[in-house]
Amino acid sequence: MNLRVSLAGLLFATAATCLSPVLAQKSNLSYVDPSIGGVGHILEPTRPTVQLPNEMIRVFPMRKDALDDQIAYFPLTVASHRVAFVFSFMPLSGNPSSLWDRKEVYHKEVLSPYYYRSELGDEGTVTEFSPSKKSGIFRIGFKGRDKHFIRLGLINGAGQYTIAGKRKIIGLESFQGMKAYLYAEVDADIISENYRDSASKRDLLIQVPDEVTFRYSISYISAEQAELNFQKDNIANSFEEVKRSASDKWNEVLSQINIKGGTNAQKRVFYTSLYRCYERMVDINEYGRYYSGFDHKVHNSDEPFFVDNWIWDNYIALEPLHTILNPEKEVQKINSYIDMYRQGGWMPSFAVVFGDWPAMTGNHAATWFADAYYKGLRGFDLKAAYEGLRKNSLEGTLLPWNNGPATVLDSFYNKNGYMPGLPYGEKETVPQVEDVWEKRQAVSVTLENSFSDWNIANLAKVLGKDGDGELFLRRATFYRNVFRPEKGFMWAKDKNGKWIEDMNPKSAGREFFTENNAYTYNWSVKHDFEGLFALMGGRQQAEAKLDQLFREDLGASKFVFWRTQPDASGLVGQFVMGNEPSFHIPYLYNYTGSPWKTQKRIRMLIDTWFTDNYFGIPGDEDGGGMTSFVVFSMLGFFPVTPGIPVYTIGSPVFPEASIRLPSGKKFTVKAVNNSTTNVYIQTAKLNGKVLDRPWFTHSDLINGGTLVLTMGDKPNKTWGAQALSAPPSALDVDPSSF
Repeated sequence: MNLRVSLAGLLFATAATCLSPVLAQKSNLSYVDPSIGGVGHILEPTRPTVQLPNEMIRVFPMRKDALDDQIAYFPLTVASHRVAFVFSFMPLSGNPSSLWDRKEVYHKEVLSPYYYRSELGDEGTVTEFSPSKKSGIFRIGFKGRDKHFIRLGLINGAGQYTIAGKRKIIGLESFQGMKAYLYAEVDADIISENYRDSASKRDLLIQVPDEVTFRYSISYISAEQAELNFQKDNIANSFEEVKRSASDKWNEVLSQINIKGGTNAQKRVFYTSLYRCYERMVDINEYGRYYSGFDHKVHNSDEPFFVDNWIWDNYIALEPLHTILNPEKEVQKINSYIDMYRQGGWMPSFAVVFGDWPAMTGNHAATWFADAYYKGLRGFDLKAAYEGLRKNSLEGTLLPWNNGPATVLDSFYNKNGYMPGLPYGEKETVPQVEDVWEKRQAVSVTLENSFSDWNIANLAKVLGKDGDGELFLRRATFYRNVFRPEKGFMWAKDKNGKWIEDMNPKSAGREFFTENNAYTYNWSVKHDFEGLFALMGGRQQAEAKLDQLFREDLGASKFVFWRTQPDASGLVGQFVMGNEPSFHIPYLYNYTGSPWKTQKRIRMLIDTWFTDNYFGIPGDEDGGGMTSFVVFSMLGFFPVTPGIPVYTIGSPVFPEASIRLPSGKKFTVKAVNNSTTNVYIQTAKLNGKVLDRPWFTHSDLINGGTLVLTMGDKPNKTWGAQALSAPPSALDVDPSSF
């Protein structure tokens, strides 16, 4: 049986054996366990990524999931999260002819954000890794009498390795229309070399001594730049120096939020979630230059160039979290997006290393930028940003998995205020629609772009573009065109304006919705809950419908349901905990006048679905998309509507949590009498003053202060019940007040 341990467990065991009468305070880093969520409930598992926060080199053992007992190789970097990997590395022993495709069983695995260790194969080859910015270092201790090798493979279609002298290796790999370059050194002479050639690539097997250190750097610019990165990163330092530096960088970011109380398991979930919030975006500026996949040119710049952002997943919680923790870096990320627009002609959707990968729906760069601006972030070219967002909305296509000029369907949308659905069985006629799996997703396109356009309207206000503001506010109401009152659901219409009668709210798939069904998308109108509730018959009827969401049966057996809804994991009734469009939904009771129901649901959902084991993440984690929800919710509040500088209050998991802000100020949430049963807020005070509403502003947070919530085991149904008709609209906020 394989033995896997986290570094947290290893450090705890070491501390427990210490004879000192004073028990040292555990670092926040020691609670991180990258194996959490390592088995996907339905779709993708998390990966135990070793890297520096928001830096380019990301390494993990390549295997199916955490239950797979064999490692195929280690990618020398993740070029884009779950999409692209370059250069494979694997230490092996034996006959060279048998090693090209061999996997190895692993034992005694130690995982942390900054250090990896395992023992490979029957002989127990000790394999260690630690990262730098553009570089990494492996330390290998072979066992046994067989000859020992390092296998260097090419993961993609084309490339080669060459040996330079006795200790240097040069690599080139082509992927996704661009190139990656490798510069590597071993600290002992290469004994022999073997190559495996195919039509387009050349893999390498080098024989090495029993103990060897493999240092390398990656560049997307050139082989010469890869060698320069090697020098600039000081990767020639000792393994222990690299490891210590990486540990210090992780301690720095993880110590920005400090917890008191709670169980060890809760701390492991929280700090592992916070660690995952630093996997993306990554800075690929290579010491004054960067390659852009958006115009396929090398640019000179002293500013970071951040890539790898799945904005559909990340606008909801990840970017708002970093707006609090590191606003300066958030501005740099936004500037990177604006540069991508200038280089490629369209505002990116999923800005990955090789260019725009326009997955999913919506123009959510608008949401991200508006949220940042209305929370006081400056230092980016708002006019250029607005120009790109406006172009995407009015001149570009809104179709899922597309970015570029408008199609006939977009012209229809602009004229009629909704994306037309295609009745079941009717053949697709628009060539731009991905008709194998993703399809039109007509209802979701309408809903998500209504929200995006609302945020564009807010930016138009800032820029004094009154005509545009009126245009986009009108477009923000398009969601009303796809609500079917007699059914009580968001519903698909055909091109003639008729409801598609055979649409089933439970089983409707990507013909009409994005990764979810009507039960989830009923609540996606984040910018106008009052208008949404009015469509549903009023606040009371909306709350009843919200109650039923968590109780509704699937309408089919699970395997039938999941055939069209494979992203619907973490189910509670029809509520989907494992997918981003659901994250704000439990907080909507704050808008219906029953905050106690939000408190009840949030604590149940966190306790049930986010645990400290292999199954501890209920859906695709999406590089911080899901774990940022966990960080916010365990702290006790959430940004329900990015674009409004307001946080709605849930139910904190910890008795006390403090955020150390970049300004030097501190914001603290105290939950007095908090426990597994005392999940309900009885009273609240903000900076010593009674707070009778279940929300506070971004200004309240960044100015520092203390939110004190007194908890109990029974709901106080009067607290916050009358005070919240709705938090203030972004249109009521004066940006000059920041």
